[in-house]
Amino acid sequence: MAEARRERADAVRNRRAILAATEELLTRYRPDQVSVERIAAAAGVGKGTVFHRFGSRNGLMVELMRERATALSEAIADGPPPLGPGAPARERLEAFLDAVFEVVGRNKGLMAMLGNAIAHPPPSERPDGPDELACARASHPVYQAWHAHIRSLIVEERPDADAEMLADVLLSPLHNDVVVLALQQGEHRRVAAAVRALIGALLDAEH
Repeated sequence: MAEARRERADAVRNRRAILAATEELLTRYRPDQVSVERIAAAAGVGKGTVFHRFGSRNGLMVELMRERATALSEAIADGPPPLGPGAPARERLEAFLDAVFEVVGRNKGLMAMLGNAIAHPPPSERPDGPDELACARASHPVYQAWHAHIRSLIVEERPDADAEMLADVLLSPLHNDVVVLALQQGEHRRVAAAVRALIGALLDAEH
């Protein structure tokens, strides 16, 4: 029993060390320079431990972003309006996208890597035919959750619109190289303002 507790404590410690090392490395290096080998060395664990805990490099990045996105998810569900419930759908949509780009602005390297993963999933995870779009959305759980929230707000505001595709359009800056560069240079407010203008154009269009 004591040995099992010690193993669980070691697993928790390793997980925290790996996530902390990954986040720290992403502040100093481009995402494509942050390899599993480099992460393992910085965390003081073996390469196999990283794969055992997270499955893959992309799985590790997704888990790190999931943790960073938790506060935003809680604000959507239970926070004050307009981010939380109680405000008109359009106000909630604008507030949510403002918050998304603020999160992205604070986690530039990570979001750049994850945006690339959304746009270019591995061939083994990319089915042929109509399922390819659904697979691209589902390949990144944070993107999938954000997409679902945006889609629901668009449906509430414009039931006649193609909410599914419009949600993808509004999140497209996350995997646009030029916009990602702007975010890396600290211009998340400028990006958010541009997306607000896009929201106005989409929602104010004639039915």
